Amino acid sequence: MLETLLMGALLLAIMLLLLAGGVWIAMTLAIVGWVGQAFFTNTLPGKNLFSAFWESNASWELAALPLFIWMGEILFRTKLSEEMFEGLRPWLNRVPGRLMHTTILGCGVFGSVSGSSAATCATIAKVALPELKRRGYNEKLAIGSLATAGTLGILIPPSITMVVYAVAADASIIRIFLAGFLPGFLLMLLFSGYIGWWSLRNPDQVPPADPPTTFMEKIRLSGNLIPCALLIVFIVWVLVAGWATATECAAFGVLGSLAIAAWGRSLTWKNFKDGIMGATRTSCMIMFILAGAAFLTKTMAFTGIPRELAEWVDSMHLSPYALIGALVVVYLVLGTALDGISMIVLTSAVVLPMIQKAGFDLIWFGIFIVLLVEIAEVTPPVGFNLFVLQNMTGKDSNVIAKAAIPFFFCLVLCIVLITLFPSIVTILPDVVMGKEK
Repeated sequence: MLETLLMGALLLAIMLLLLAGGVWIAMTLAIVGWVGQAFFTNTLPGKNLFSAFWESNASWELAALPLFIWMGEILFRTKLSEEMFEGLRPWLNRVPGRLMHTTILGCGVFGSVSGSSAATCATIAKVALPELKRRGYNEKLAIGSLATAGTLGILIPPSITMVVYAVAADASIIRIFLAGFLPGFLLMLLFSGYIGWWSLRNPDQVPPADPPTTFMEKIRLSGNLIPCALLIVFIVWVLVAGWATATECAAFGVLGSLAIAAWGRSLTWKNFKDGIMGATRTSCMIMFILAGAAFLTKTMAFTGIPRELAEWVDSMHLSPYALIGALVVVYLVLGTALDGISMIVLTSAVVLPMIQKAGFDLIWFGIFIVLLVEIAEVTPPVGFNLFVLQNMTGKDSNVIAKAAIPFFFCLVLCIVLITLFPSIVTILPDVVMGKEK
């Protein structure tokens, strides 16, 4: 056990050293994975490197990622995003934080469509960040909220991470999906609550309220929301109805955005070409990081570090809530080097029997572990959303992580609340599908 921990500490130290030296994120992940396999396993790292890069990107589901990012580029470059903000402005004018709440609302709605943390974060950041900055909102607060609210893509169904957990736990996918809604809404309220509290504490850093408008004037300005709102409703509808996959919904989103921009006469050859190039650059960056993370995940599997950590916790024979506390620590440690799906796959064989033995509901634990995965998305040095925003803002990932700290504690508070009140998770699936026997 000690040997395994030392191995993990050494690999983490190498990773931190490379990142501090300015090595590309994807290259850092691949180098650490290579070192781990070459020196601590009997495998051939070259063969696994190529297979990891191919397997991580040759995915039909992943095709939704560049399409959703392109949709965000279209909304941004054709001024449709500006019209959306104008439509929301009168309704949020008297709410503390005003348009800053659009980052949370946008991530919540878009997360329900994309099912991907990276796609949600990248798309809403492309649309919201320039508008909020132009209107004088605090950039640090906007970046912090986007880093964490982007993770709603894996909590609000449908979610690939939830599907992986349901398969690993032999649980109902529909129950897991239903269980994610209320915690997702709770997390959105916590994020928006913090934005409101911060705005009341720092009124000098929030743009002044606009003059009051009449109800009819609000309705008139809301006309700017109608085209994009109809597009989002259509995408969600065909997805929920089962008429289209997430990838097909992403294609509908691109076509709909192009049609709306052309109808509003804001689509030009230049912004069409710029949108494609912007989406290509962002998508390649994300996919390259995914490939590096996939190779590092293979290394973790070969070294057995995740499994040994879980077995070590099991050997301690902890009380139920002490077990939950220990698992929080273990998954936070794993989250510094692994993506969420890998964390679930590599530990489920050991952890799930422990959870059942301790008397916890597997559906509840599914949401619990998804929230821990969300925390991993904003935990340095391998917080995936930090990398996405680093690429889009040009700021260091540590600066973005620091901006996300208050929202990080909102995630922790949500975990505490669902642990103390598990019915937040279980009540909706029990009402809709009846209690499990």
